[in-house]
Amino acid sequence: MSAAPCMRFEMSFLELAEIIEKEVFVMVTKSEKEILLENSVENFKVLLGIIESVPSRKRSLSIETEERDKNFRDVLMHLYEWHAMLERWYREGMDGDIPFMPAPGYKWKTLKLLNKQIWENYQDVTLNQAIKKLKLSHERIMALINRHTNEEIMTKKYYKWTKTSNLYSYFAANTSHHYIWAIKKCEAIAKAIEGERESVG
Repeated sequence: MSAAPCMRFEMSFLELAEIIEKEVFVMVTKSEKEILLENSVENFKVLLGIIESVPSRKRSLSIETEERDKNFRDVLMHLYEWHAMLERWYREGMDGDIPFMPAPGYKWKTLKLLNKQIWENYQDVTLNQAIKKLKLSHERIMALINRHTNEEIMTKKYYKWTKTSNLYSYFAANTSHHYIWAIKKCEAIAKAIEGERESVG
């Protein structure tokens, strides 16, 4: 009589192991495209969550820092402009041209100057405007990624305009990877704002 419960437990354990094995297999077999999309969406949510964790009346504050980006708006508009540049590269490249990178008048070695110009260009934008702009550009980039197969995204030299690289390197650099950078920046800004609030309190 005691063997039956053990058998039932053994069967359920084997079933559970099979389920876990299937889940691991699904994870392993996810394409780079799927992982890129998932990471981009998740990191974007985390980024916005950090900003939303700060009281609304404090979100537009600038912190004292020697770094370029002094508030959430600065960080978001930096991301937005790089989305816009990526869209231009993509549009021109898919039209058969070789896009000028990173932007007209700038080279990769003068990137610091370009990023400074981006910062200056958006100083009159409000945080709410920045959030709206970035949400829209994020969705547009996600749509671009979804247009392509995994092969098209991952194969180097698949498109002439990517030169020796692939679409993945351009997409990832301006989405999931760039969002990680932005998360760290916004975490520091949020912490500084929280510190100021505590010192005033």
